Amino acid sequence: MHPECYDAMQKFKIECATDIGRLQFCKENNDHYKGEQSARQNGSEGGPIGGEMVKRMIASYEQGLNG
Repeated sequence: MHPECYDAMQKFKIECATDIGRLQFCKENNDHYKGEQSARQNGSEGGPIGGEMVKRMIASYEQGLNG
């Protein structure tokens, strides 16, 4: 991924996480290793962030199609 795109996606992820009250689950916001947690637990904590990102990307794309 192009560095500018990567930086923009990281910023977008932090924005989405903040908006839905899940910033504490962004790896950029904490410095501890979470490898001891199960995939289920990590998914339940971080999954809503990715879901919100996808919702916003789809909404932005649809808005572009409509006008």
